[in-house]
Amino acid sequence: MGIKLDMIGIVVEDMTRALDFYRMLGLSIPESSNEEAHVEVDDGGVRLAFDTVEVAESVYGEWNPATGHRVELAFLCDSRDELDARYEAIVEHGYASHREPWDAFWGQRYAIVIDPDGNLISLFAA
Repeated sequence: MGIKLDMIGIVVEDMTRALDFYRMLGLSIPESSNEEAHVEVDDGGVRLAFDTVEVAESVYGEWNPATGHRVELAFLCDSRDELDARYEAIVEHGYASHREPWDAFWGQRYAIVIDPDGNLISLFAA
C-alpha cells in the first residue's frame, strides 16, 4: 500500500508541561526537548509530535483551539495494576482525571486522564 499512518501531532501551549505529562505515560523524551518548538517521539512505529501554538500558526496560517473531544490517544498498560498505579501517579502530579479506573463492559480495565492541553488520554489494560 502506498500510504500509512506515520505521525500524530499535538499542539501544546506549554511544551515543558506537555512533555512532562507524556513522560509520565512512559514516553522517553529528553529534558533538552523542553525548550524546543517542535518535538517528535517514535514510540514503536508511529511518531507523536508536539508543536507550540506558534509553530501551528506558522504551518496552518492560524490556529484556533479545538472544542470537544476530537481524537483519542490510548496507552496500553502491561496490567490492571500498572494502569491503576499510572493513573494515581498522573493525578497525584496535578493532572486532571476525566474518569477514574473502572472495569469496562468490553473486558478491559480503563481510565481517562486529561493532558495539559485538554486532550482526553485513555489508559487501558487487558
